Order: sequence, then structure tokens, then C-alpha cells
Amino acid sequence: MIAVKMVYVANIIVASYIGITSLFFPQTAGKIIFQGVYPNTDIIRLVGSLWLSIAVLSLLGLWRPLTFSPVLLLQLIYKTSWLVVVVIPAIRNGQNYPTGMASFFLVWVLILPFVIPWGDWFQ
Repeated sequence: MIAVKMVYVANIIVASYIGITSLFFPQTAGKIIFQGVYPNTDIIRLVGSLWLSIAVLSLLGLWRPLTFSPVLLLQLIYKTSWLVVVVIPAIRNGQNYPTGMASFFLVWVLILPFVIPWGDWFQ
């Protein structure tokens, strides 16, 4: 469970920053987090609420790692979906996309399958 807790700590740090910035300072998030690729709309705030929720659930996960581990599966699904549906077509078509976010998502998608406690879920 130490690996799960390490992922929770990373989530708390990264998702809190992104969530708070996106919710309360969407113009700043648009420039820094989304690298000016997407228009500054309330969708940035919606995404921020998701990330802040992930941070809160990860904070709770430090005390109950297995109970809150489905948040890791949620991350695996939505990050993989975004990479496949948004990033890969953008690369193919020579379009802009937030490269920093895509890089972070790719690392997370490669790590999460090894951290998610599959065995505990399917006992």
C-alpha cells in the first residue's frame, strides 16, 4: 500500500494546485496549465472541480488506502481516454495540445496499472 499512498500524495499536491487554480483563477489555469491551447470558458472550472475532488479523495485515501483506491481507476480511465481521443489525433493533425498535461497523463497512465490494488478488489 506504500505505492498507493505515494500516488495519493502526488495527487494531493498536483490535483490540489490544478483544481484550485482552475476553479478560482481560470484565466491563470488557461495560460499555465492548459498552455493557452483551449479557450477560457467555465469548462476549465468544471475540470478544476474534478481535480479538486481527486485531491480530496486522495487525502482521505491516506487513511483508508483500499477504500478510496477506485479514484485511481477513475484517473486511469479518464487520462487514457483524453490521451487517445484528444492528444493522439492532435499529434496526427499537427494541432496544439497541452504538452505538459499530456506528458503528466502519460506517466500516470503507465504507473497506475501497477499501483491499483487489483488483487484486493477481485478477491
